[in-house]
Amino acid sequence: MRVYPVALLLTAAALTACSSGEQQAAPPKPSSTTPAPPGSTCSLLSASEVGNAIKIPGVTSKVGPNQENAANGGKATSCEYLVGDKQAGALAVTRYEGRQADPAEMVAAIKKAKPGAVDVPGFANGAVYYIDEQKTATLATAKIAKGVPVLVNYTGPVKMTQQMMVPLVKTAVTAV
Repeated sequence: MRVYPVALLLTAAALTACSSGEQQAAPPKPSSTTPAPPGSTCSLLSASEVGNAIKIPGVTSKVGPNQENAANGGKATSCEYLVGDKQAGALAVTRYEGRQADPAEMVAAIKKAKPGAVDVPGFANGAVYYIDEQKTATLATAKIAKGVPVLVNYTGPVKMTQQMMVPLVKTAVTAV
């Protein structure tokens, strides 16, 4: 099932809608997926780290879809994690080049946009965890990296707790 990358990219869209007050158009078609090149989103979080978090060996990764949002300058890249041919989750990183944004306000906007979202302690700019309508769990945080606001989130099956996701998102946000 390929719902995770879409849910990740929709989190970025929710952030945009919440912060800009604009309606969002349908997302563009994702780019093709290929094995993870060095420097890709997949390089921020290894498949073995995901496997350790979910306690399942043999997790693999591949580059997921990309999305560009002209309305807010957000450019999202993603990495899909798989156990065999089944999704184990996905990591998305959205950069907002040329935009000024406070990471704590970005996280607050997600919390406001997602019913049932709860704060997750241990992140410099805050983090939120929520379960969405597609019955997927997401943990999201934000930071400024090289002067650019960046949103980092991991989405997985509803059975993934925030405790399972915290080390994954911390690893990825530190590597951004």
